[in-house]
Order: sequence, then C-alpha cells, then structure tokens
Amino acid sequence: MPKSPLLLTLPLILLACSNGAEERRSTSNPQHPFAMESFGTFDEPWAMSFLPDGRLLVTEKRGALKIFSPSSGATVDVAGVPEVVDQGQGGFGDVVLGPGYVSDRTIYLSWVEAGDNGTSGAVVARAKLMEAQGKARLDGLQVVWRQRPKVQGDGHFSQRIVFSPDGQYMFIGSGERQQFTPAQDMKANLGKIVRLRPDGSVPPDNPFAARGGVTAQIWSLGHRNILGLAFDADGRLWEQEMGPRGGDEVNLVKKGANYGYPIVSNGDHYSGKPIPDHPARPEFEAPKVWWNPAISPAGLMIYSGNLFPQWKGSLFLGALSGEALVRVALDGEKARKADQWQMDNRIREVEQGPDGAIWLLEDGSGGRLLKLTPGE
Repeated sequence: MPKSPLLLTLPLILLACSNGAEERRSTSNPQHPFAMESFGTFDEPWAMSFLPDGRLLVTEKRGALKIFSPSSGATVDVAGVPEVVDQGQGGFGDVVLGPGYVSDRTIYLSWVEAGDNGTSGAVVARAKLMEAQGKARLDGLQVVWRQRPKVQGDGHFSQRIVFSPDGQYMFIGSGERQQFTPAQDMKANLGKIVRLRPDGSVPPDNPFAARGGVTAQIWSLGHRNILGLAFDADGRLWEQEMGPRGGDEVNLVKKGANYGYPIVSNGDHYSGKPIPDHPARPEFEAPKVWWNPAISPAGLMIYSGNLFPQWKGSLFLGALSGEALVRVALDGEKARKADQWQMDNRIREVEQGPDGAIWLLEDGSGGRLLKLTPGE
C-alpha cells in the first residue's frame, strides 16, 4: 500500500506579535478564520492547564511551574517543584488539575527523573497547589507512577496525563523511549497507555490486571511517542502520537488494543528501513488519521466551546515540524482531516479557555502564549 501524503496546507504570512504581556496586541490574517493575540513568552513551555479562576498553570521544560494571569499579565513562580532531568526531549512535562481540585487543590505533574548508570524515565506525581500573599508552592509532592524500566537515551518520554470524565481514572501516555521493542513488551510499561486510579493504584478491570506488576497498568499497547490525550463528549479516549519517518497518527484508544508499533506503521524507520503498513497486519488497530510527510503532533484538545460553534466536537492539535494548528473533524468513531493553518512557529500545546477561546503555546525559548478568537 503506498504511503501517499494526505496533507491539507494553507499558505500564511504571520504578522508580528508583541513579546510582552503588558504590550499584547491582536493580529489577524485573511487566511485564518480567527484573530490572534499574544500574551507574552515562556522559556521552552511544554504544557498548560486553566485554573477555575481563568489563570493558567504553565510548565517550562527546564523545571519551572508558573501561574500566569491573562487579565493582568502577572506571573507567579511556584516553589517546591521537583528536580528534573532536562536533556533532549526530557524535562518538566504535563500539568493537569486533579478531579477534585476545587475542594482539595490537588494537581498532577509529570517530569523526567534520573536512574542508575545514565538511565532515566518519566514519573507522574500529585501535590497540593497552595497560594497565600501572592506566593505559591507545592505541598506534599507524591509520585504515583513511574516508567519501568528506566533506560538510556533522551527521547520519547511522552508523559501526558488525562482523567476520565467521571474523575475515577487517570490515563498516562508512556513513550517507548526510542527503544522500539518495549512497545510490544508486556513486562514494561513503555510504549503503552496506562490506566490507574488517581492514587496510582491499578483498577481490577484493567485488561491485563490479573497478570500483576507493570503489566496490570496497561490499557493499550504498541504506541510510539504519545504527546496528546483527550476525551470526547461521549467519553471516548483519543490520542495522537509521533510516528517514525512519516506515519504520525490519531488513534481512538480501545481497551486492550494493540496499535502495532514497531511491527506496523504508515511511516518508515529513520534509517530508511521500511515498516509494513497497517493493512498488512489487520490484527493491529489502524490509525483513524495519519500524516506522511510528518507534522510532529504535540498537544491535543477536543473543542466544546461556543466561540467557534462550527468546530464543536473537533479535535485540535499542534504541529512542531509542521509549524501549524491542525483540526481533525470527529464523527462518532470516525475522523477526517479538516484544516491545517500554518503558524510559522512550532506549536507545542493546545487548550480551550473558559470562554471558548483556543489557546496555544509555541515551542522553544521565547515561546509565545497565543489566544485565538473569531476573526472579523
């Protein structure tokens, strides 16, 4: 089966935006169906989550957690963050609110920690976010999950977190660490999506719970580098992951399913060695959408707001190498490519704001925080 590209591209010349939150300004482009406003910059931002009052939690890869107020432009550095391994793709990762945040102020964080003999691995922890007199800190930081085994290398940690809509379960994307075979190794939780309770314990109805150990954590397997997880309005879990050379994917995540990597992919190894396409092995779950050439997806959000009613229910993701914002239309368990807007910068993260605006974080040093609202 030929690996033909299925890419939608729109040309764009991006207008300059202010780098200072205190001097933010809106820009528009006739080729975009939205206006864009810059709210300042961050140092290698990786993830963001909105607090109930409209402020943002933002992680920076080198090991900082910040609270940013879009209304005032004020930034507060959160004390008590863990020491992280900042190397290659590793560092401080995701930040999400716990399901009971309003009452218990618990947030969940992921980062990369060092192991023995030059190894490393991602971890997920929870802590209480405490604020008083303009200062903030993490209290009671407790690790609830670790990648096992720790391996050498500095890529494909994934470390994305999402809670089920009912708040009973935590799903974590765990990359295969550029090691290929762990994605199919049931004695490792690498190259897997794991499902846990919020305290890190294993639900007894996990598909492989009876086997015990890290195998009991596994919800799905055969993944490569998972950089986005999101639930749709009907409770279906979707993920996106970077493929090898080409073959970036959006998948509907099913209990106990095997998505085939590295046995099958719609891309090929970076060495040039071919990988059989998904149709060659129909026992593996095939992606709902894929890209070749690659776009390097990052971040994932399913839109539920009212500012863009025409996009309600669509999946949004950033593109790093593709330097784009991508929309994928969902229809039940079906998905199709819809729009790809060139942004002329690597887009690391996508979130929906409380008012239905779409917020983006650019990648790298000086990455801008951008707010998208309907254009005139």
